[in-house]
Amino acid sequence: MVDAASFVEEAVAEIRAAVGDGRAVIALSGGVDSSTAAGLAYRALGDRLVPVYVDTGLMREGETESIRETFDYMESLRVVDAADRFLDALAGVTDPEEKRAVIGEGFIREFERVAREVDADHLVQGTIYPDRIESEGNIKSHHNVGGLPDAVDFEGIVEPVRDLYKDEVREVARELGLESVVSERMPFPGPGLAVRIVGEVTREKVAVARSATTVVEDELAGLEPWQAFAAVLGKATGVKGDNRVHGWVVAVRSVESRDGMTARAQEVPWETLQRIQSRITGENPDVARVVYDVTHKPPATIEYE
Repeated sequence: MVDAASFVEEAVAEIRAAVGDGRAVIALSGGVDSSTAAGLAYRALGDRLVPVYVDTGLMREGETESIRETFDYMESLRVVDAADRFLDALAGVTDPEEKRAVIGEGFIREFERVAREVDADHLVQGTIYPDRIESEGNIKSHHNVGGLPDAVDFEGIVEPVRDLYKDEVREVARELGLESVVSERMPFPGPGLAVRIVGEVTREKVAVARSATTVVEDELAGLEPWQAFAAVLGKATGVKGDNRVHGWVVAVRSVESRDGMTARAQEVPWETLQRIQSRITGENPDVARVVYDVTHKPPATIEYE
């Protein structure tokens, strides 16, 4: 386990050395990884750090409002509404790796745009060790590693938590004094709901995935899963009232893990699963059925794409 106090001291020194007298933007998503990297970079650079939250249209319910509230102490925070640009770029894209590449490039271009405006020459990211392992091992490209475009208009990219696992990042977050709503937060993928949608990403599917994930997180909070969410798989036949419907199939996933490298499907009480399916189908008229994913990692990954 990491010595959090020593790590903070070393990471702050590393960031200062890398950025020098210049300015940096940091990719802030609100998750524990990017929030911890932001806390370290803010301690190192102060007002020479510009946190950038990009609303891709693929975020959790209420995420943008939560970011504004949680990080209001960083006066230089930029919130970029890029939902249309991301969703338009993903239109017609069905291959999972191509999705990640589109999203990775989209993020970089948004960060470059802000960096030019504020005269920043470095990018800080919350990349962690499992991100690098999975990207380099051809398991899947992470948007901030294997999903990055070849040409990046930054003098340097700084990744202060690149050698940490998720549980170690949480230790550092606590050491930094970040709110528990951040340090203990359930993981959320950088590409957002796009990797919880099998096939093409559309606004309709995103709305279903967002609504269903909100239900799952709410209903399973008491079981304290490492990660829990809903994914949109495709369409199937169902019955609502007296009518046949051809609606969305939503998969519920809840896993227990230590670092995300391996995971076990969580045993969820039948009554809880029934509440989840009732709420999802009731709140989403176009959802025909709900299934529960019992696959461990391996052989499955935690996310779907």
